[in-house]
Amino acid sequence: MTTYRIQNLRELRDEMKAVARGQKPVPADAARPSFNSVKALMRLLTPENRRLLSLIRDRKPESMTELREWTGRAQPNLSRTLAKLEAAGLVTMKPGNGRRKIPQVRVRKITVEIDPCGGQDHLQMA
Repeated sequence: MTTYRIQNLRELRDEMKAVARGQKPVPADAARPSFNSVKALMRLLTPENRRLLSLIRDRKPESMTELREWTGRAQPNLSRTLAKLEAAGLVTMKPGNGRRKIPQVRVRKITVEIDPCGGQDHLQMA
């Protein structure tokens, strides 16, 4: 299970400045996606996007064209959505034949851990 931080933009900026000044070591999870709130993640996991993730997981498309045909979504819309899901760590785009990209779901479950008294919230994705 991979843990992701929930960190607002001010905290992220302050952390990056401290690392750049040498006041703080680079966090071990610095290369992982982070979210500025649980709400931001939930905006990404709309019912339409969850159906898309389910379709990718269950039917395993062999190309973006195949996925576009199954969903009826316009190519630019589908590409934009998949790019957001990939940036969030929910999807990966594997190289296929030629220029084809094959979308694959990376997570089965998301667990949200909320610190009600502070800002140490985390997400775990399995």
